Amino acid sequence: MSSIIDFEIKELKSLKYNPENIYYKGNLELLNKPKISIVGTRKPLNYTQLLTHQLSLRLSQVGNCIVSGGAMGVDAIAHKAAGINNTILVSPCGINYKYPAINKKLISQIEENGLLLSPFEKDFKATNYSFVQRNEIVVALGDILIVTQADLDSGSLRSVEFALKMEKEIFILPHRINESLGTNKLIKEGKAKIIYDIDEFVKIYTKISIDKENDDFLEFCKSNPTFDEALQKYNSIVYEYELNGKIEIKNGIIKPI
Repeated sequence: MSSIIDFEIKELKSLKYNPENIYYKGNLELLNKPKISIVGTRKPLNYTQLLTHQLSLRLSQVGNCIVSGGAMGVDAIAHKAAGINNTILVSPCGINYKYPAINKKLISQIEENGLLLSPFEKDFKATNYSFVQRNEIVVALGDILIVTQADLDSGSLRSVEFALKMEKEIFILPHRINESLGTNKLIKEGKAKIIYDIDEFVKIYTKISIDKENDDFLEFCKSNPTFDEALQKYNSIVYEYELNGKIEIKNGIIKPI
């Protein structure tokens, strides 16, 4: 059963036309986490598949929620690698439809464990324009945009246009000269930064994630949640705070120190 979000999503203030309603299924708490948008081609190279998976997994493990559009290829890889309980899927159609059909199982899992969003009425069928609006929302929700592979004149490059207007940082993977012409064009034009080292990149966003959730997490711990509850909501930040001596885990219960 879908519902309409009854509060303002602050990230969507950057949209040119803010949707009248946002329909959802799933866990709205994910909107409160640091978020990173990952998009790209529907036909990724093996190299792109591997690195998209590594990026999404590692960024998720350090507390970021991964946002994408549910399409074949890069989108689906990013959602799966993040973990279906730590990803937001923005749909180009109404929430009663699962598009594309090949990702029906994935979309159903995200509805139940992650978060599915749509700015369209529940029985709305996808159109050319709705894909554009979907892409804009995906970009708006993320703190940054990562494009792991893109063709020229692609939807991914349209997402880059949105990111530039919103003044968000754009990151890409390095590709060979005759591959991923869209992202290579961004390098040439100086519109994106290159991720040369995944470990170094993730370290940067580990710090950002912890800084952003600091007060919220410690406030949460004052209610003495179980370890499982904290891990589900905040992922590996739980381990970071334990190692830093900020919380204590005893008999499965967390207490701030």
